[in-house]
Amino acid sequence: MLSKIHTAGLLGINAFHVCCETDIGDGLPGIILIGSLSGEVKEAADRVRTAIKNSNFSFYPRKIVINLSPAEIKKEGCAYDLPIAISILEALGIIKSDILRKSMFVGELSLSGELLPIKGILPIVIFAKDMGFKNIFLPYDNLAEANIVKDIKNIGIKNLKDLIEILNGEKTYTENIPKQNPTIKEYSDFSDVNGQILLKRAVQIAVAGRHNILFIGPAGTGKSMIAQRIPGIMPNMTDEESLEVSKIYSVCGLLNSKEPVLKIRPYRAPHHTVSPQALSGGGRVPKPGEISLAHKGVLFLDELAEFKTNTIEVLRQPMENKTVSISRVNASIDYPADFMLVAATNPCKCGYYPDRTKCNCNEAQVRKYLSRISKPLLDRIDITVETSMIRYDELKGDFNNISSEEIKEYIEKVRQIQLKRYKEYGFFYNSEIPPAFINEFCRLKREDDVFLSNLYEMKKMSVRGLHKILKVARTVADFNEHINIEHDDICEAISYRSLEDKYW
Repeated sequence: MLSKIHTAGLLGINAFHVCCETDIGDGLPGIILIGSLSGEVKEAADRVRTAIKNSNFSFYPRKIVINLSPAEIKKEGCAYDLPIAISILEALGIIKSDILRKSMFVGELSLSGELLPIKGILPIVIFAKDMGFKNIFLPYDNLAEANIVKDIKNIGIKNLKDLIEILNGEKTYTENIPKQNPTIKEYSDFSDVNGQILLKRAVQIAVAGRHNILFIGPAGTGKSMIAQRIPGIMPNMTDEESLEVSKIYSVCGLLNSKEPVLKIRPYRAPHHTVSPQALSGGGRVPKPGEISLAHKGVLFLDELAEFKTNTIEVLRQPMENKTVSISRVNASIDYPADFMLVAATNPCKCGYYPDRTKCNCNEAQVRKYLSRISKPLLDRIDITVETSMIRYDELKGDFNNISSEEIKEYIEKVRQIQLKRYKEYGFFYNSEIPPAFINEFCRLKREDDVFLSNLYEMKKMSVRGLHKILKVARTVADFNEHINIEHDDICEAISYRSLEDKYW
């Protein structure tokens, strides 16, 4: 008898349809799995056979041929265990149910017949709904995550025996939603930060226009402290953004029943010893890296000059295209990477330049240290701001610093200005203005245009660097409630790139 059961596999953060076909006939007893399979999928034969036996179902040894199509796509992971088991049981006549054709099955089986949770359940359930399936049978421990998706019946199963009885009508499925005790993560507040007025101003401009920013200054001046607070002043994620980010975390197995969907913007801070593959994503089966895990949030690279040059250079393409492309023999996968880069670096190896009472580094050593940050990468950073040592009197007392919530409210106003301005153009932030629209949205007065032209020629700036100044100026103008870019706005934007001449 021939059986066909529907399931799904993962390619990046998107699912694809897989048909599990089983034929049982005469021949040498055994289970033969075909269809471009990885080692763990081939091992499913032994897991499934033992799980069926330990679920108190038995069958005479027969020749069982199982095909997972389409054959041209490599199948990875253990989520095919359940559809393989159901397909065998239907072919043997143990399961007889009309709902099999309208349902999708995913899950890993233990030898005892228990269903174990799998990674990537969220994109699979979304795909099943889009394909028109009425039900999806999945491990009970994945149910909280699956229930994010509406308009499809998610059926959480604890073991194979229960599932067989439910399909045969011997048992009624009772929805038992796992208890959720979500803990809302709160970021530290900007009201804790004394001093560094210019730095805080630059951060607000950067967040308002989604500009990449670099802090440079001596050790212990609050660079990391401020970076950790940036996600707390970013606009709240929309439902669409939340679902998109959650899909990435689902594929990486970073969601759980207590936090089945991400509601706050991600903050990733990999150590400077991170490898290029861990940063961009990769592996035998390409998985998202830190860049993609920071999607719609903040990627903080502390001690930027300590990163290996070939590591931070992988940022260049994602910062422009908002995606990471990973090519392997079996497939080419694109992961989303729309993040705000926040980086920090000391000006020299010892970290105290230009304080000559503490720093013994000469000019050549300083430039050699900072040369690890290439000019093309610097061109992709919109704002560079210098930090200074905090005075003792700035640390003492209550200065009634503005809170993160107050900053966030103002940033949201600037965000709404941009949404209204670009609603018909397909982009949403000033930092995303395409070159073709620069002249339209970043129009200058004639005298400011001459001023910027002279600066461009004198500094021998790149076109990208010029466009970054104009985009930042547009954000500063919005922040200052100017309809058009004023002279003060363009001067402030230029000041955020002046440190390149000092240090590079």
